[in-house]
Amino acid sequence: MLEVTGLVTAYGAMEALKGVSLSVAAGGITCVLGPNGAGKTTLMYTIAGILRARRGSVRFGSVELVGETTDRVIRRGIALVPENRLVFPRMSVVENLAAGAYLRRDHAEIASDLEKLLERFSVLKDRRSQMAGTLSGGEQQMLAVARALMSRPKLLMMDEPSLGLAPLIVEQIFCIVEELNRDGITILMVEQNAHLALKIARRFFLMEQGKVTFAGTPGEVAQEEVTRRAYLGSAKAS
Repeated sequence: MLEVTGLVTAYGAMEALKGVSLSVAAGGITCVLGPNGAGKTTLMYTIAGILRARRGSVRFGSVELVGETTDRVIRRGIALVPENRLVFPRMSVVENLAAGAYLRRDHAEIASDLEKLLERFSVLKDRRSQMAGTLSGGEQQMLAVARALMSRPKLLMMDEPSLGLAPLIVEQIFCIVEELNRDGITILMVEQNAHLALKIARRFFLMEQGKVTFAGTPGEVAQEEVTRRAYLGSAKAS
């Protein structure tokens, strides 16, 4: 579904992505692992059109996304749940959800999707008129996911969905990710919790210092010393 080839993205003279290549298979869950500063968020923002690539290719099906604006990327069928959720704090839950459909014009379907998502995320239904900034961290994460789903994406990108959340809420978020995937949405997820990510991923990529240093399936991870030491070991210890 998604093919990233030789991607280079820079902040001024500093290259944050140094020729990243990876692929995302349709219908699966793909995880990108790695430490802070590895370039994971830069990768997501470049795919989404928020940052401009200096070189390389991002193909979504047969369409080249490098050079496309973010709204056009969304129209192609990609949605991003950003790191730290970034809900609109002074807008209600319902207003945040409606914002996720701002490129759509099928008003009756938008209203229907909104109600379906409130049913799916029942904690949000109980708070539909509440300001998003007053929600708990876990509730804001669910709202950010639901808001992204309002664009009806084929590919849902999630940047550190477990960040700053209590362990019980993290498990709920990962269950939601699996449910969405079973419903037919392809998932590309950046995550530092390797222990949980590798339980649900069909394929993963390890990024370090702006490069992909390992790619494989969770069954292969025990054979890769650097991954086991840096990620599985630390995840178990926490």
